[in-house]
Amino acid sequence: MKAYVFLANGFETVEALAVVDILRRGKVDVTTVSIHDTKAVESAQKIVVYADQTLAEGILKADLLFLPGGMPGTKNLEACAPLMEAVKRQAAEGGYVGAICAAPSILGHLHLLEGKKATCYPGFEPDLLGATVSSEGVVVDGKIITGKGMGVATEMGLTLVSLLVSKECSDSIRASIQSC
Repeated sequence: MKAYVFLANGFETVEALAVVDILRRGKVDVTTVSIHDTKAVESAQKIVVYADQTLAEGILKADLLFLPGGMPGTKNLEACAPLMEAVKRQAAEGGYVGAICAAPSILGHLHLLEGKKATCYPGFEPDLLGATVSSEGVVVDGKIITGKGMGVATEMGLTLVSLLVSKECSDSIRASIQSC
């Protein structure tokens, strides 16, 4: 299984890195991708993270494309035309697309949530165009997975492992990290 996690200046640290951590525990091949010209990306919390590669280095076929939230990270992701094309292509080809916090708004703006159930950080509901808005922490509707925010980042990662690898693998990780 292959996943790309996209990082833009202003991303929410926990939402990105908790998901990367859980996916890697599940033996998913995760590549973090900076949408900028440099691998160094600064989070909303002023933590500099070095991505595995830049978007300019290209992305290959993947099982999952994941967008963390954060401000202005979400706006920076959405302003990246090559990334938006990749997300639309991923959805059109039936691959998984995940987004958490403010980032589900991107999926709404791309019209990928029409007729789907989705969640987001409170206040971004009007941006979930065409979706049935849920108050659940993590929502799976077909190949679209949305999360409410930082507080469900671990659950988001576990849900993604369940989908990409197996429920047994997700349950094993859950037991090893002592989550609720």
